[in-house]
Amino acid sequence: MAKELKRTTKETDIRIVANLKGNGISKIDTGIGFFNHMLEAFTKHSYMDLEVTCRGDLDVDFHHSVEDVGIVLGQVLRDLIYPLENVERFANSVVVMDEAAVECDIDLSNRAYLVYEIDMDGKIGDFDAELCEEFFRAVVVNAGISMHIIKRRGKNRHHIAEAAFKAFAVSLRRALVENARAGTPSTKGML
Repeated sequence: MAKELKRTTKETDIRIVANLKGNGISKIDTGIGFFNHMLEAFTKHSYMDLEVTCRGDLDVDFHHSVEDVGIVLGQVLRDLIYPLENVERFANSVVVMDEAAVECDIDLSNRAYLVYEIDMDGKIGDFDAELCEEFFRAVVVNAGISMHIIKRRGKNRHHIAEAAFKAFAVSLRRALVENARAGTPSTKGML
């Protein structure tokens, strides 16, 4: 089932359509080349289908667009994931890209928490590397996901960032694996 959400502010105009049970097909246009590439990688490895259109104030910088896409993606994920039934709920992955390895541990808890241990300053092309953290924070806060993203090793910023997006994708995909025995995967009886 696909979910569409739009959000318009003075800084951005965003439309996202997502289908968790897709085939990894993406149509991404944020106006930010590297960010498009990261969202395409996320889509491919999560196996969801994802359309993202963002018109932002790129003349200011990329911050508003990246954060706001994270907000809307998080809201769409929340709508698609909860109430959580008959899935694994917890998952992790380590994704390697050449010298870089990034781990992502995830809990579809309906509680937002982010541990981000990737010390990465500087530019990736014209993209500010610290915007990766802003994106992940916006996603988890709005999706109600607890997530730890930790760099195990790496030097190349492009490799580290891409490994982080792919690790998130794989962990999310694994957490959503169907398990009929799980019922509501919580001792509370609801998530």
